[in-house]
Amino acid sequence: MTEDEKNLTDRRFYKAEQEASFDEAHPHDTPQTQNSAYRLAFRDTEFLLRDELRPVRFQLELLKPEMLLEEANIGSTLVMYGSARIPSPEDCDGVLAAADTPRQKAVAEKLVAKSRYYDEARKLGRLASECAIVEKGMRQFVVCSGGGPSIMEAANRGAAEVGAESIGLNILLPHEQAPNRYVTPRLSFQFHYFALRKMHFLIRARALAIFPGGFGTLDEFLEALTLIQTGKMKPIPLLLFGRDYWTRIINFEAMAEEGVINYEDLERFHWVETADEAWAKIVEFYELDC
Repeated sequence: MTEDEKNLTDRRFYKAEQEASFDEAHPHDTPQTQNSAYRLAFRDTEFLLRDELRPVRFQLELLKPEMLLEEANIGSTLVMYGSARIPSPEDCDGVLAAADTPRQKAVAEKLVAKSRYYDEARKLGRLASECAIVEKGMRQFVVCSGGGPSIMEAANRGAAEVGAESIGLNILLPHEQAPNRYVTPRLSFQFHYFALRKMHFLIRARALAIFPGGFGTLDEFLEALTLIQTGKMKPIPLLLFGRDYWTRIINFEAMAEEGVINYEDLERFHWVETADEAWAKIVEFYELDC
């Protein structure tokens, strides 16, 4: 018996990674070994993509980001939602030039008018990252976005400008949806399931900054608001940028007047216009020394 075999603390089974290397070393030159049925189940992509394996894929998509964020010592996040269409100030001229019809020009002008929110998202990402709060060995208020362009890019850009890491939770779509270049590569994740992506947005969130946006932003904001209203989630600062925009899109007051929500529910979020206002609300809520 070897010394390794006598060791009581060593593993008695090979790790999956080692087993996979053994499989690669063996010749696969018979009809049996070449058939997909013979592949190790965890290396058989065709098998993993079957409809019956959806619960397994759910679990994988839950575990992978959770484990990697834990390994990166990320304790909490500042999540920033917003449109993928609002241009950065440096891109405004191109947006206006690309508009041909009167309707396109009117839309382009409205998007350009909202480009100031790109700057505010960028500044908020910078403010949170500069604060660099560490508690119990874990980094707090790490900037997290959807990983895409526009407001999402601005959030990650603000963090990158002060040398901080930031998270991008991208989603696989039929059309191209690449992560913006400011997301920290080791914290850039791609999701198949919207539901799992939204769970990861909120599971570590200690504040949400919601900028003008479309269906996706609405979905993300209203889910968080519902979870807090129903008591499924503890209250966190919900910071709504752009009161004129949001009150034009959603008549919150009318919902209270109609009795479908309580007037007190209108106090579950805060109206802000600038990054300084938003960060001040977070600092006040958590009594931060920052």
